[in-house]
Amino acid sequence: MEEKELTESESLLLIRQMIQKAKTDQKDDGRGWIIYGWLLFLASVLTLFNLRLHWMNAWFFWNVFGLMTIMAMLFQTVRFLFFPKRQQVRTYTKDLFSKLNTGFFISLLFIIVAMNINLSHMIGFPLLISLYAFWILIYGSLLNFKPSIIGAYLTWIIGLTALFAKTFEQIMLLHALGVLVGYIIPGHIAYREFNQLKKTENLSVGV
Repeated sequence: MEEKELTESESLLLIRQMIQKAKTDQKDDGRGWIIYGWLLFLASVLTLFNLRLHWMNAWFFWNVFGLMTIMAMLFQTVRFLFFPKRQQVRTYTKDLFSKLNTGFFISLLFIIVAMNINLSHMIGFPLLISLYAFWILIYGSLLNFKPSIIGAYLTWIIGLTALFAKTFEQIMLLHALGVLVGYIIPGHIAYREFNQLKKTENLSVGV
């Protein structure tokens, strides 16, 4: 069967659609940053209020956050093992993100375990904030996403400030501020830009 030759306008449209699709594939929708960021933010703020109002154990909200994180990881593991998605095209960026994600969570777990053994939480939380900033900078640099790059440096400044905090309340306040500027605000910006890009892609396909 002889293939139909594309006209010049059809070729240009196809190229435009491919470029738009490539742009979308290289974008992150920001939902992970939003969800994780708000959970961290709430854990910090609720702990701050708890320290003042003495609702319950000081670590109650962090234990809840940890339990939710474990449940989410188990859910993702079960979905990956028993309900695999259609195989997507692997790219260098996706492979790199996968490896960096693994490294980030191992480092995160390392600090959390150290805090539960003998590392002071007055030092542990600033170290966590610094780790957030490092990962945010990598993410922003790989995707050339300026809000994350700016957020990373602001998060580092907040982490450095936290090293000089005198009380755990101050630590919780700075931790909440760190995830706000590093995770939540860039996450919402990424989500908005991703949806705008998807709309543009859909419009170009419908032309």
